[in-house]
Amino acid sequence: MFNEISGKYDFLNHLLSFGIDRLWRKRLVREMILYSPLQVLDIATGTADLAIALRKKAKVRITGVDLAVNMVQVGLKKVRDCGFETDIKLQVGDAEHLEFKSFSFDAAMVAFGVRNFEDLPRGLSEMKRVLKKHGKVLILEFSHPSAFPLKQLYALYSRFGIPLLGRAFSLHPSAYHYLPESVEAFPSGKDFLKILQESGFVDCKVINLTGGIASIYSGTRPE
Repeated sequence: MFNEISGKYDFLNHLLSFGIDRLWRKRLVREMILYSPLQVLDIATGTADLAIALRKKAKVRITGVDLAVNMVQVGLKKVRDCGFETDIKLQVGDAEHLEFKSFSFDAAMVAFGVRNFEDLPRGLSEMKRVLKKHGKVLILEFSHPSAFPLKQLYALYSRFGIPLLGRAFSLHPSAYHYLPESVEAFPSGKDFLKILQESGFVDCKVINLTGGIASIYSGTRPE
């Protein structure tokens, strides 16, 4: 599915979120910079939006990994256009079977990717494995707003607006039905923090964004 919509993926992200996704990535970048990492792993890098956003703000080496070949190809072109080929390396790979040695990265990050893991605990454990001692993980993901009337408005938009607009612009019959369905099924807030802790991370925290439509989760590899 992601291979089929790769050419319109960035446009649809910005359209369906009314451009707010850019602000969410910027917030994650600000959080990441606080840790001053030198080597960062960007899992489910997609078209490299997050990797490029981080590199624009900090002199850091980033390795991006994604299963979808076409998404990686789009990302490689964007990286070249920005002149970041030296600092951003992208490759096809599986987040649940990372081809990196243990203790390889100062930090890991994921934007809107962990809910697509087939085995979430396995993917989180792999992130922990490749982090150095006291390495940081930052995860940006959709969540479930709870306050009235945002909860109700968001539910209506997710159920009807996103699939309609996504189908119209992507010309893919099911891609943007999958999005709200995957968000609804994914654990958020305290539920996700519990999974992060059970995967071996400590000092786990959550920052709610835009009334809880999205959240940034953070954790630390203890040793």
